[in-house]
Amino acid sequence: MTYDTNRIITTTGLRTAVEMYWATADARDWDAFAATLADEVVYELPQTRERIHGKDRYVRFNREYPGDWHVRIERIVADAEGRQAAARTEFAVGPEEMHAIHFFTFDDRGLITGVTDFWPERYEPPAGREHLVVRY
Repeated sequence: MTYDTNRIITTTGLRTAVEMYWATADARDWDAFAATLADEVVYELPQTRERIHGKDRYVRFNREYPGDWHVRIERIVADAEGRQAAARTEFAVGPEEMHAIHFFTFDDRGLITGVTDFWPERYEPPAGREHLVVRY
């Protein structure tokens, strides 16, 4: 999968960016996933009070994430200024299904500069990812 950053940023373009982000994550195509991200991307998980700075760390976080999860996009909304989008997704991990809401910000090239994930319940982060995250 390839991600074209040489395009005009529109609501359709933002929707396509979010679709590509999830499709490449679900396919575990980490090079293509990284291509959707700005180098200075910031990822936040308010439920666990974790923040990840930078593309390399964020890609590694996803690459190392345990389990055989799969995602299905339920809805994407994007602003007319071409800087923000939100998505509602359904995740399946084996027989368990859960919904999440994700907020994205973009730079002027259409690359993702920020992702904030909201999961249904607060939880403590699993051990083993302290090398990638900052707790707040």
